[in-house]
Formats: sequence, structure tokens, C-alpha cells
Amino acid sequence: MEELRLGIFVVPTFALTFVILLYIHFAGKVRDKKNYRNYIIGVATVAFLLNFIWELAQGPLYKGFEYDVQHISFCALASIADMLMVLILLFGFGLIYRDVFWINYLSPTRILILVMAGTVGAIIAEMWYTSRGDWGYAEMMPIITWVKVGLSPVLQFAVLPLLIFLTCKKCKRREHGNLKSG
Repeated sequence: MEELRLGIFVVPTFALTFVILLYIHFAGKVRDKKNYRNYIIGVATVAFLLNFIWELAQGPLYKGFEYDVQHISFCALASIADMLMVLILLFGFGLIYRDVFWINYLSPTRILILVMAGTVGAIIAEMWYTSRGDWGYAEMMPIITWVKVGLSPVLQFAVLPLLIFLTCKKCKRREHGNLKSG
């Protein structure tokens, strides 16, 4: 990553728009607006924090990465985009399962579908951004040879969304009992 280019913001801009529209959609369907707002803020916060930690940890696997203000700022921006993608997963599965609080009803099948969706999404995103030259991998990055993308960012979206949702499910149960949509 040499410099930020306008094109790198295209996908996150669409993601933000999509997240806002889906937030409004589900806000009109839930009974307890305050719990809903807190639930989404909780998922967003945990998603940003865990992705930021992951981005910083995997930084050396990218060409030219250093722990300086420029690269740490880029990791923060990437973590915001990652947070938006986690929210798209949350809302997208909310549409499929007709319940924005679907994480309260995780099953092995739902977990597998979530992990697969995160994996495929990460592969597509990495193919897009690396082909555009937005970033490149250092020699240390393990590569998934058949798709020529880094293993670390794919694992990030295979693992973190589930961890985020499980964390938020546990916290919400403690705070408010089971959340239900109306």
C-alpha cells in the first residue's frame, strides 16, 4: 500500500449504504428499538475492535507494511470496512432467516453457511483489491494457490464473524435476556 486511491473506497461506500438501508429496514420490524440499536452498536464495536487487532497482527504479511501512523491508519480504515462487511453478514442473514437476532439460534448448519459466506467473500475481496494493486503480499504471506490470495485475510473472514456474533450473543443474553424481533 503506497497511497490511498479513490477506487479503494468504492466497495466500502456501497457497503455503508447497504448497511444503513438494512438498519432502517430492521428498525421498522423490531419491538424494542433501544435493544436493537444497542445490539447493532455492540456488533459494530466488537467487529471493529477484533478486525483492527487482526489487521495489525497480519500487517507484516503485506508488502511495505510498517508500524507507523500511515499503515496503522490504513489498518483502522480497513477495520471500518471489515466492520461494515460483518454488519452486511448480520443483516443479510437476518433477511434470509427473517430475524435480525438470528445469532440467538445458531446451529451447526448456520455456522457452516456463515463461515462459507465469509470465506467466499474474503476470497472475492482479496482478488479484487490485489488485482487492482491496492495492496500486495510479502513473502511471508501464506498463499491459497488455487485462488492466489493470502490465507490470513481469508481466515479473518472465515473465523472473526462467528467469533463476533458469539461474543455479542453472550453479552446480550447477560444484559437483556434473549432478544426477539417483532
